[in-house]
Amino acid sequence: MTKPAGRPFDRRAFLAGGAALIGTPALAQNVNDGTTEIERNVTNVVRRNISSFRTLEWKDYFSNLNKGAILVDISSRALHFWREDGSYYLYPSSVPLTEDLTRRGRTRVVLKDPEPDWRPTPAMKRRNPEWPDYVGPGPDNPLGTRALHLSWTYYRIHGTHDTRKIGRRSSNGCIGLYNEHIEQLYEMAYVGTQVLLI
Repeated sequence: MTKPAGRPFDRRAFLAGGAALIGTPALAQNVNDGTTEIERNVTNVVRRNISSFRTLEWKDYFSNLNKGAILVDISSRALHFWREDGSYYLYPSSVPLTEDLTRRGRTRVVLKDPEPDWRPTPAMKRRNPEWPDYVGPGPDNPLGTRALHLSWTYYRIHGTHDTRKIGRRSSNGCIGLYNEHIEQLYEMAYVGTQVLLI
């Protein structure tokens, strides 16, 4: 009996096919309804964020790049940053949990906090009376390693140690970034950097 003739073994095709096969379950997860929202407790099992970033142009939103410009796109859960020289950075972010916690519009950075401490707002305390009244800087701080305070009371762009929140509707109003991203943004942004949430 002779062996049927076929194509010679192609290592590249084999590796590419294997990678595609491994990635298939991730691509197929939860695409039936596109839902990406979570319940109020972020520790519950949640569906992955399947929204994609969209590239935006600063000229569509800002008249200049004096002191840089931050654009937070709530729908795609991304923070865009342009430096004065026009260089561009894109970071995945967490966004407010619900529409009633979401604020949109123009604001600016009014304080750069290198070691943020945290106090829940009165509204947070009413919703979650078991939360502590104060958490100092450090690994348990909900604001992560850096914070940019905005001109709106209680609103910040800050880091988070809970990386499960990034890419999801999971905050009480603030915009959260991975700690390494807020540390990078913190170094580039200024007091006075313009901010727009859309």
